[in-house]
Amino acid sequence: MIRILVDSASDYKIEEIQEKGLELVPITITIGETDYIDGQNLGRDEFYEILEKTGSFPKTSQPSPQAFLEVFLDAKKKGDELICILLSSALSGTCQSAFLAKSMAAYDKIYIIDSLSATYTIKLLADYALTLVSQGTGAGEIAALLEGLRSRVKVLAAPNTLDYLERGGRVSKAAAAIGNLAGIKPIITISPEGQVDVIGKCVGRNKAISQILKQLAVYGPDETFPLYPIYSYGTDNCTKLREKLNAAGYQTDQMLQIGPTIGAHIGPEAFGIVFAAK
Repeated sequence: MIRILVDSASDYKIEEIQEKGLELVPITITIGETDYIDGQNLGRDEFYEILEKTGSFPKTSQPSPQAFLEVFLDAKKKGDELICILLSSALSGTCQSAFLAKSMAAYDKIYIIDSLSATYTIKLLADYALTLVSQGTGAGEIAALLEGLRSRVKVLAAPNTLDYLERGGRVSKAAAAIGNLAGIKPIITISPEGQVDVIGKCVGRNKAISQILKQLAVYGPDETFPLYPIYSYGTDNCTKLREKLNAAGYQTDQMLQIGPTIGAHIGPEAFGIVFAAK
């Protein structure tokens, strides 16, 4: 049996994890003095409402090797193969914990894929892996196909501010200064190396949407994969983006909300898209 494991940066809802039979290793979110487990005791809207109400900057903690080891040893005991698709190693130590756990488990049928990305790009990769499993593809071939696809999986987003990314050490203070200018919407992506890149700055929402569409046209979406409009808190910006995408002839899938793990670094009122480039 081939099993697929993701961390909570994939932004799957718990119901979907259970429905698809995925393995999940959660990430811890700390707000003030309180620790939460993403997806278990912290709702998505509730998370952003806490941020807006308290003005707190949350922190995320990578899973421990032990969290992975429990799943790895179970797979070893049952003779299953396990494909792990995890948050970018340039953004978190999650992959490092998984590799350490693999060495502890001493089991070579574990394939660890560094997504070099975050949020619903991981879901796109994992859903593709599930399709390949259903088609009878072997675990080693699936891992190779995922590593080939990951460079084509993109996220383009317009956060309301870069303060959260700067506080978390994901962008420089100089880059974050863009987000402090009145009316400026920065456009960010994840680089091929798995890091957050600021690729543009726009005045106002409409210009930000236009910039996202312009970047999308440069890449050209692969229509065999979903194109997801995504948002953190508040759907108005994402709804407007989706309308513009549809008017431009793009077929969009459902709007998806960014969960606390990535939301801790992007903040409320962000919006964007996830897709696979041709």
